[in-house]
Amino acid sequence: MVPSPAEPAAAQGSSETETLSPASLGAAPLSGLGPSDGPEAAAQKVEVEVELAGPASAEPPPPPEGGWGWLVMLAAMWCNGSVFGIQNACGVLFVAMLKTFGSKDDDQMVFKTAWVSSLSMGMIFFCCPIVSIFTDIFGCRQTAVVGAAIGFIGLMSSSFVSSIEPLYLTYGIIFASGCSFAYQPSLVILGHYFKKRLGLVNGIVTAGSSLFTILLPLLLRVLTENLDLFYTLRILCIFMFVLFLAGFTYRPLAPSVRAKESGVKGGNRSKRKFSPPQKIFNFAIFKVTAYAVWAVGIPLALFGYFVPYVHLVKHVNERFKEETNKEVVLMCIGITSGVGRLLFGRIADYVPGVKKVYLQVLSFVFIGLMSMMIPLCSVFGALIAVCLIMGLFDGCFISIMAPIAFELVGAQDVSQAIGFLLGFMSIPMTVGPPIAGLLREKLGSYDVAFYLAGVPPLIGGAILCFIPWIHSKKQREINKTTAGEKMEKMLENQNSLLSSSPGILKKESDSVI
Repeated sequence: MVPSPAEPAAAQGSSETETLSPASLGAAPLSGLGPSDGPEAAAQKVEVEVELAGPASAEPPPPPEGGWGWLVMLAAMWCNGSVFGIQNACGVLFVAMLKTFGSKDDDQMVFKTAWVSSLSMGMIFFCCPIVSIFTDIFGCRQTAVVGAAIGFIGLMSSSFVSSIEPLYLTYGIIFASGCSFAYQPSLVILGHYFKKRLGLVNGIVTAGSSLFTILLPLLLRVLTENLDLFYTLRILCIFMFVLFLAGFTYRPLAPSVRAKESGVKGGNRSKRKFSPPQKIFNFAIFKVTAYAVWAVGIPLALFGYFVPYVHLVKHVNERFKEETNKEVVLMCIGITSGVGRLLFGRIADYVPGVKKVYLQVLSFVFIGLMSMMIPLCSVFGALIAVCLIMGLFDGCFISIMAPIAFELVGAQDVSQAIGFLLGFMSIPMTVGPPIAGLLREKLGSYDVAFYLAGVPPLIGGAILCFIPWIHSKKQREINKTTAGEKMEKMLENQNSLLSSSPGILKKESDSVI
């Protein structure tokens, strides 16, 4: 939920008392005139200031709420599904990689192979703060198209390796970086085409991830069993090629920063050298204590989050050897994750303010407990039930990230707030699965790995419980400061009125006489 205009102080944290200035509006003030600057230079600088500021009443055109936007929605849905569908189905690829590159002489093969998938997922989130800058500068279409092309190159090159180590570069870095550059613009472009229907459109787009998570494990199992890992990766390149074509549908409705700068024509072109530097990274949002705690608690909770996605299929192969459709566990997570996103996204609309964080606390508690219950399941049906519950609360955690960010920092800083958070999330999501693989190699089973994977969500959820209290305390301090300033201003006005009243009375008496 976007904070209403009546509560900017609560949303903006420590920046409430700052006065409006060019810097606070996103541009640094122009430098003063030098001794050698003549009247022409002065007029030129003033004109540039007017160009940069724009008309005070200028507002962006309203979104079309449909039309070409429906095609954009489908393209974004394909992007969300293909990127995270492949990532969430990595458990099937993980087994295929072990079969292809495994060696009896290498007792750390599970540890080495786990790095491929975890590095890939981590790079997607690690690149998010950088991708947001490229999107602002070059626009959604160019960023998405180039990203899909890079992802295609990385995935295709992964199908020609002869050992596991080159996959760290081709699949873990190049392919994942391309996915990140293709994914981020798909979220931004939706706000250009929809406003009233944005909630519905976001639900449909994010459902693409769940849909692909349901279907891709089946497809990948058939491909890896009937072909091999390399041909499977080449077939997955078709998904990236379609994603490359889908990026061209992101027709811009608002010009990018680069387009605005290059729009200066003729004699005005020389004025570009006076363009003020833009603020790229807004570290001031970390002065909002509640956001800083959130940015620490979420990554801490995610050290065990990606472990089931990578190792669950391998665990099922070892524990339930008689089962044929072992990838159904990932399908169950995908199904209920889609339900959870729609269900808890709707519930969050009825939870006021920052108290939405309690929904994330609830989701982390269940994710942690379900991770610990995986080794306890001696019946395959019980494991299915655990995966269904885990997927439901996984959808809860994902669906309310953006609303919580809006509540903590406000609409103006929400893009960078989410970008920083996703960047921090890359660290635990990269490190967690390899550690679980190392424990499997040392102990002979995944039991301890899944037990430990359930601990970080519980700790992170406990930390998040403090956020509403911190936010409300800060809000009370701001309200108290604002009330004091209003009282001081009122007293100053009264004093000035009293000091000027004798003169007024004297003038009135003179006029009467």
